[in-house]
Amino acid sequence: MAAQQGEIARANHPMPVASQPASFVPPTAASAAATTTTATATQVSADAGEKLFGSVCTTCHTAGLMGAPKLADKADWAPRIAQGKDTLYKHAIGGYQGKAGVMPAKGGSQASDEEVKAAVDYMVSKAS
Repeated sequence: MAAQQGEIARANHPMPVASQPASFVPPTAASAAATTTTATATQVSADAGEKLFGSVCTTCHTAGLMGAPKLADKADWAPRIAQGKDTLYKHAIGGYQGKAGVMPAKGGSQASDEEVKAAVDYMVSKAS
C-alpha cells in the first residue's frame, strides 16, 4: 500500500527537470582570489571591533593600564589619531613601546589583523 501511495505521489508531483544541462566550469585563479577576498571581508562583521574591544581591549583601554588611551577620552586619543589610522593599525597589530607605555601586539590576543583594525576603528569612533 505504501509503495502505491509513493507511486501516486510521484505521478502527481514529478521532480522538476532543468531546461538545459548544468555544466561545470572550474574556478580560475582570479575567481578563487575574488572568492577568498570576499569571504575574508565578510568574516569581519560591522560590530567585530566592538566585540573585540569588549573581550580583549577593554582590559587596558577602560582603566588606562600600561599607558593605554582610555575609550572615549578625546585628550588621550587626539595625539594618536593625529598620527593617522595606518600608524594606529601598525602599532595595534605589531605592538608598540612608547614614552607613555606599551601596546602588546594585538593586545595579546589571537585576533586577525582585520579584527584588530575594526577594534581600532571602534575606539577612534568613540574618541572623535
